[in-house]
Formats: sequence, structure tokens, C-alpha cells
Amino acid sequence: MATKLKDVAARAGVSVRTVSNVVNNAPAVAPATRERVLAAIEELQYRPNLAARNLRQGRTGLIGLAVPEVRSPYFGEIAELLIDAARHRGWTVLIDRTDGAAERERRLLEGSERHTVDGMIMSPWSLTPEELGRHSATLPLVVLGEQETGGIADHVAIDNVAAAREATAHLISLGRRRVAAIGLQPQLSNGTAEQRAQGYREALAAAGLPMAESSTRSVATLHREEGHRAMRDLLDAGEVPDAVFCFSDELALGAIRAACDRGLRVPHDVAVVGFDDIEDGRYSVPSLATVAPDKEQIAERALQCLADRVYGRLGHLPARRVTVAHRLVVRESARA
Repeated sequence: MATKLKDVAARAGVSVRTVSNVVNNAPAVAPATRERVLAAIEELQYRPNLAARNLRQGRTGLIGLAVPEVRSPYFGEIAELLIDAARHRGWTVLIDRTDGAAERERRLLEGSERHTVDGMIMSPWSLTPEELGRHSATLPLVVLGEQETGGIADHVAIDNVAAAREATAHLISLGRRRVAAIGLQPQLSNGTAEQRAQGYREALAAAGLPMAESSTRSVATLHREEGHRAMRDLLDAGEVPDAVFCFSDELALGAIRAACDRGLRVPHDVAVVGFDDIEDGRYSVPSLATVAPDKEQIAERALQCLADRVYGRLGHLPARRVTVAHRLVVRESARA
């Protein structure tokens, strides 16, 4: 026999009404209770008649996810977590890649795609806050990442300045005094590099260390090959850094390879910290020290913000800025 709401309620120890609230994304459910109900739904394999519900409510049951890249492990992990969280809410996720180009980001928000989804989660690299705000007025929209929305669209991100400051301060605490940074991206306006560079500079200033332009390197992308190229350039420039803060784990993995190619030992000769806590870094040699955003919470909070907008409960309230926690994970590449 098919599992019913009352079966889920009995397993979770809650009322049928509470289960209905969870299934319909109602906000008035305590997080612990929601998790208990979701676990019971999964255990009993309860599947509500989503097609009928969406038809009654005039919705499609689809949401969009627009990310700059799909080759990036970070965006891949975020997408997977969002898909899992969306499934619990009865949504299917449609994913598209924008390459961070303004015209592609704009097309997704203005074109026919917007009429096939109930709402959209986007990590924009190029659109202005004004454009994002204009579209959020007619399409439920949640923005991920560092691109500011001007307070006119729901925005989920970590505190990148604080995270970069902590990563750089850790390298300084190891006694390193020639701390370089790899990851500036002057060609982009999404704010990621600027915020992480600000945290890097603040940590150096707090320690009384000079910040020379020669100790930073710009990159075209946040991938391994650019980290390798930038590290080679640093090593060729004269004074060899004894520590490097990289604005992504992929950059850090490329930088470590370049250092090893030159006969340097990590962390003995040069300590390295990355950013994102991708799976590759946990199994590299040496394992990679990194800033770990709470990716599960990024996905969960983004989906909850979107659900609130889609189901109309917060349509007249101001946009929210949700700051998700992060932590510094110290591994072999930056240990004393």
C-alpha cells in the first residue's frame, strides 16, 4: 500500500498537519522538526502527488539553477546539494551554465526559460544589482555568491572578507612573513576576488607586514592551470614567498604542483591555503588547508528563501541577506 501522510506523521512523531506543512514548504516548522519529518519521508519513501499539487497551484514544480561553470568542483558540489534539498521540497532542478557572461545571465532571466520555472537560484558574475532587482520583482530569485544585489533580491553568501583574513592570519601565525596571494580577477565584477583580497590585506596590516603589488597575482580563471602559471611567475620574480593564500582550492592545487616542480617542499619551504574545501584537496599530497564554506547550509537556506518567495509568504517583505558560516580547515599544506 502507498505511504500516506498519517504514516509519515506517526514515524516522525508529529501531527499530519506538520507533515503537510513540511511537504508544502510552510515556514512555521522548527528546523529540527523539519529534518525529522524529511527523514521519515525518505525512510518510508513517501511521494506526494506533486503533479496534482502543482496543477492546483498553477506551478510547474521546476526551479532553475544558473551557475558560471559546471567544470568547477565547487559549483558541482553546490548543485548536487541543491538538487537533494529541492527533491525534499518536491522540486526538480534545471541547470544551465552562463560562463559568467552578462548576456547569458540576462537571457536566463528575461527569456522563455523563466516561464518554465517557479523560481531561480543564480550565481551571477556580471549582472548589476539593478538588473537583478528588476527581475526579482517578477521572478522569485535567490542570488548566491559575492555579487551584491543592492538589497533588492534574496542573497545567500559567506563573509568572504573575514574568511580570507582568517586564512592569511593563519599563515602569518606559522611565522611566515612573505605571504603572497593568487586569485585577483580584475576582469570580473562579481566581487569574489575583491573581497578575498581585502581580507588578505587586512591580515597583513594587522600583523604589521607590508603588502607589495609584486606579492599578488591575477588570474584569468580560478582553475589549476592558472594557479600553476601564477605560482611559476611568483617564483621567477625574485624573492620567493614562504606562504601563499589562493582564492580557490583549484588555484592552490596548481600552485603546489608548480612549487614541487621547482624543488620546494610544501609546507616546509612554502605553506599554502586554498578556498572552497573541494574533495580533491582532502586527498592531495600534501592534503590542502582551506576555507570551508558550509555548503549544506548554503543550499538549504537558498531553497528556503526561494520557497518563501514562490509560495508567496514573503512577497511584500524586504530582500534578505543570509550570511552562512565558514571555517578554516588546517591540513598538511599549512601546518607548523
